[in-house]
Amino acid sequence: MPKKILVIDDERDLVETLKFRLDAAGYEVHAAYDGQEGLKKTRDVIPDLIILDVMMPALDGYQVCRMLKFDAKYEDIPIIMLTARGQDSDKATGGEVGADIYLTKPFESSVLMEKIKKLLDD
Repeated sequence: MPKKILVIDDERDLVETLKFRLDAAGYEVHAAYDGQEGLKKTRDVIPDLIILDVMMPALDGYQVCRMLKFDAKYEDIPIIMLTARGQDSDKATGGEVGADIYLTKPFESSVLMEKIKKLLDD
């Protein structure tokens, strides 16, 4: 059974690009386009991994990550924050809210794929 990945990002083009790449790698991909929808999809799908943007409408990625990591039902789902926010303080906040990996945009697809594989194989 393929691993399920939920991509939560308000940039539709990026979501479609990631979906194409992840589908080709054999993952089952789900998408949400804002933080609120992302929380709902997480509850519906129970993904094996989440790729999460920070700057989004409704709820930002930090809020979504914090809510999931502080809920016993979802705390073990690895979260990769994928964002344009690259300051040290942003990365520190990502760590504080429980992100497993913090990657900044633009990013190398091969690096993201390696991180996904590592998190899902552990």
